[in-house]
Amino acid sequence: MRRFHPRDLAARLASADPPLLLDVREPWEFERCRIAGSRLVPMRRVPEVAPQLDPEAEVVVICHHGIRSRQVALYLERLGFANVINLEGGVEAWAREVDPAMPRY
Repeated sequence: MRRFHPRDLAARLASADPPLLLDVREPWEFERCRIAGSRLVPMRRVPEVAPQLDPEAEVVVICHHGIRSRQVALYLERLGFANVINLEGGVEAWAREVDPAMPRY
């Protein structure tokens, strides 16, 4: 599994072909803060939603600190997803390194 640090993801999002941002936190967390363009799919719903996703697409999995997202990224890889990336440090690191105005919890 590949990993992006927040600044890597910020650069990738500025490209002509940005990845799918899959936020696996709970709805209350997503409401508190999120990276623009993220799609909320709480971790418990990933098995239900995964068949609807393109297994060839670049997918960056996001959570609060990078632990849940790593588990989901490994799960997606086991399903055959070819280009899964975990956001190291999650939205907490994103807020520290890329968007200091983002609310933190």
